[in-house]
Amino acid sequence: MLEGKTAVITGAGRGIGRAIAMGYAQAGAAVVCAARTLGQVEDTVAAIKAAGGQALAITADVADHDQMQALFAEAARAFGGVDIVVVNAGVSPENKLVAESTPALWKQTIDVNLTGAYYTAQASLAHLKQRGGGKIIFIGSGMGHRSGPTRSAYAASKAGLWMLTRVLAQELMHEKICVNELVPGPVVTDFIAGRADALRAATGNVEWFKQPEDVVPMALFLASQPDTGPTGQSFSLARREL
Repeated sequence: MLEGKTAVITGAGRGIGRAIAMGYAQAGAAVVCAARTLGQVEDTVAAIKAAGGQALAITADVADHDQMQALFAEAARAFGGVDIVVVNAGVSPENKLVAESTPALWKQTIDVNLTGAYYTAQASLAHLKQRGGGKIIFIGSGMGHRSGPTRSAYAASKAGLWMLTRVLAQELMHEKICVNELVPGPVVTDFIAGRADALRAATGNVEWFKQPEDVVPMALFLASQPDTGPTGQSFSLARREL
């Protein structure tokens, strides 16, 4: 399905990013796995190679523009170019009412989830254009489409990400670069550790609480669409309206 393609995935050391990296490799892509912690992405790469796939581990902080530029330059050198970018790295260090929130942690959330996503996408563009097309897939959130108490930083970052998705889609449409958002809905990872029961109750126990691997089919769908396919869209795996 993805033979001959190269994918760069941020936050690929665990959770959704790791699952997508494994899925893309199984579908034939060469995968560049990036994260701030080298040991985590090295584990992902080792698993991909053990299964017969191609992969490269690179340490990179999405909140550092120079590191993002270096990431894509190294990916292109290693595999001849870049075709697919999965912007997955994200944080949510604090969930508090605005009045009680920590300004430094609020800023960190925006720096990683929104500014970091911009840095990642911006650094990829020259490489995607050189290939004559490609895919940018932003891992979004339902919180980017609806409000919720105590989630101001995370919701604001993901709302900005959804707007960035649409703006980039318009800017890149004639370059045959498709830009879409994938909203996983709740996934059982460290990200919701300690909150799963509360989240289930808040959704009336009707929501689908997924494993990271459950996100892979949609990620494969978006990566394998034609370069003249859907763009500027939000694809959700949730069981509720966004």
